[in-house]
Amino acid sequence: MKLSELSPAKGSKHAKKRKGIGPGTGLGKTGGRGEKGQKSRSGNSIRPGFEGGQMPLVRRVPKRGFTNIWRTEYAVVNLADLDGFDGEVTPELLHERGLVRANRPVKVLGNGEIATALTVKARRFSQSARAKIEAAGGSCEELTA
Repeated sequence: MKLSELSPAKGSKHAKKRKGIGPGTGLGKTGGRGEKGQKSRSGNSIRPGFEGGQMPLVRRVPKRGFTNIWRTEYAVVNLADLDGFDGEVTPELLHERGLVRANRPVKVLGNGEIATALTVKARRFSQSARAKIEAAGGSCEELTA
């Protein structure tokens, strides 16, 4: 067996459809493009959202609201997620365990219960999360940027 003797398995490859090559192919004359019109011409491309010259939907609908470019996106962690931890919980440790994405400030929310005393370091804490952590004998440390 030589490299030049290799070929695909029988029936695994299909011949390319030769459009516009005579009436016997079933795709002659118009080449599967239907009859006349913009879409039958070569070089045809109609951009997405084009409605034939009518005012497009995206321009008919009024603009609303805005995007605050100074908004801080937090990576959210619930107390239920901190159940398997012991000792100190840092954003780096949470990232290692796959609970948060890197380079995002962490906010701890109070959904769930916590049994062990933990020292939790994060940028923000909800009131209920702070109360539950301290009730379990732990402490909350707010990190700054």
